[in-house]
Amino acid sequence: MKSIILIIHLLVSVGLISLILLQSSQGGLGSAFGGGETYRTKRGAERVVFIGTIIIAVLFLITSVTTFLIR
Repeated sequence: MKSIILIIHLLVSVGLISLILLQSSQGGLGSAFGGGETYRTKRGAERVVFIGTIIIAVLFLITSVTTFLIR
């Protein structure tokens, strides 16, 4: 059982890394200090990647806790 959870955890972590790297770097910390636009909405593929990143991050958290609890 633990090996299945670890394989799922590995796949989720690779997916999370991929989605983070796909995101645009324009809305980072630079916009917090006055650079960039004041308000920007996510549209199209950018929104799908953003929501996918949130979902995969939650799955990563769940598999991390499950791996910790199953001994």
